[in-house]
Amino acid sequence: MRYLAISDIHANLEAYETVMAAAAPLGYDKVLVLGDLVGYGADPNAICDRIRALNPHALIRGNHDKVGSGVESSEGFNAVARSAIGWTYDALTQSNRGWLAALPAGPMAVDDLIEICHGTPFDEDAYVFDDLDALRAMHAARRPLCLFGHTHVQVGHYLSRDQFGLSTADDQRPLTISLDDASRYLINPGSVGQPRDGDPRAGFAIVDTAAREVTIYRVEYPVAKAQARILEEGLPDVLAQRLAQGR
Repeated sequence: MRYLAISDIHANLEAYETVMAAAAPLGYDKVLVLGDLVGYGADPNAICDRIRALNPHALIRGNHDKVGSGVESSEGFNAVARSAIGWTYDALTQSNRGWLAALPAGPMAVDDLIEICHGTPFDEDAYVFDDLDALRAMHAARRPLCLFGHTHVQVGHYLSRDQFGLSTADDQRPLTISLDDASRYLINPGSVGQPRDGDPRAGFAIVDTAAREVTIYRVEYPVAKAQARILEEGLPDVLAQRLAQGR
């Protein structure tokens, strides 16, 4: 089985369409979506419509999906995020708002190898910022490979019997991570719509369960067009500026 794994689209239609076009010739059987379809970007309804039509094999909510659909308040968001998610709530159709509100929380088991979560397996809103966070998440995971999002940073951690480390130590992309039967893995496929690792290109991953490997990719998309849409909708300027910086 080959899975396309995508996360943190954040209503960036230009990035999403570019990722889907780039993934098509690579070949995949099913799609996994790790949350945060909306928030920050200018096209929440278009993204919801496309994901609904895509009918992913596994789909979970992110924190922006919860707030953007009215499931939770924006109290914990900073001023820019609060402004954007307020706009998102108003912009969403009633149908898409209800659909987002009904999305399940992670973690979610996909098969015997894979589970997905937005933040971590122990808390859907927790961030994996450092080694201790990663180790805690890996010990909480119920499958050998846990795919996560939320940080917008494309990274892979591994844990064997006597060693913990990074599988993404260099900037090579695409980069294939081989899955050892004796190890556990925590991999973020990267953000489709708002990378924050200094690389503005959209991120995604292909998981091949037969080959026991995960390949992470980056692809350039029309950032200027996405920026223009943000400004056109009257969203905060900084949301447009950060797309070009990957921050």
